Amino acid sequence: MSSQTSLTGDPVASVPAPEIPVQASRGYWGSVLRRLARDPVAMAAGLVILAIVLAAIFAPLIAPMDPFKGSMVRRLRHVGDATYWLGSDELGRDMLTRLLYAGRLSLFMGVLPVVIAFFIGSGLGILAGYAGGWVNTLIMRVVDVFFAFPSVLLAIALSGALGAGILNSIVSLTVVFVPQITRVAESVTVQIRNRDYVEAARVSGAHPVTVVRVQVLGNVLGPVFVYATSLISVSMILASGLSFLGLGVKPPEPEWGLMLNTLRTAIYVNPVVAALPGVMIFLTSISFNLLSDGLRSAMEVRQ
Repeated sequence: MSSQTSLTGDPVASVPAPEIPVQASRGYWGSVLRRLARDPVAMAAGLVILAIVLAAIFAPLIAPMDPFKGSMVRRLRHVGDATYWLGSDELGRDMLTRLLYAGRLSLFMGVLPVVIAFFIGSGLGILAGYAGGWVNTLIMRVVDVFFAFPSVLLAIALSGALGAGILNSIVSLTVVFVPQITRVAESVTVQIRNRDYVEAARVSGAHPVTVVRVQVLGNVLGPVFVYATSLISVSMILASGLSFLGLGVKPPEPEWGLMLNTLRTAIYVNPVVAALPGVMIFLTSISFNLLSDGLRSAMEVRQ
């Protein structure tokens, strides 16, 4: 069984734990990487993501203009203009430059909450799954409370309560994703806990921390990592949505969701330019989804 995500980022199934002892993990992960390398769709998605990340990192070197400098007499230039290759926005700022710089904040706000949630959720899920009993009940019932709210509404409510800003948006999105990763990590840990090699380590007298570190951790983090990669696309969409609603990045900072908001009044005048930030959001999100699907398929290899 593989893990899929809905448009709101809620998990609908658990990622299967690799049925291998930790001693064979090197050969397993080698086969995963080889199978992933033979997946042209996943490789293409990975190259697109790499190109977007490199363009965002080196934006000051490759951007043709200042992202904040505008000209009211050159506003809403069309794509293909001799000076503004991808047109200009409602304030006459170069769209190519702003799209490159906007990738920095958009990727940052899309990836960082998932990374933080990965570590927090994995720790809570492994603790709940391995300890069991009242510890599992306490952690998972708290997680269930957060699942009572749709991801989009929860993110908006938290951002509205905390206030607009990059930091508050990251905190809100992290809170949204921690319960989802916790549930997957707990499910995988419960599967691993009952395997023969874990039982053998336990009855041999190994300390529970040692058992978790040596036998459980490596087998749990792989499936959870694959699931977390599928959340990056959801995180980017939610982060852009918060900025679009005025709850994320504040003007004049370039960010794809905020650019969609400021350009919405120009959609009837210059629809192509107004749609460019949305194209970047879609391209990045679908690339992360395809790469995640490739990783999930590659992890179905069994030794």
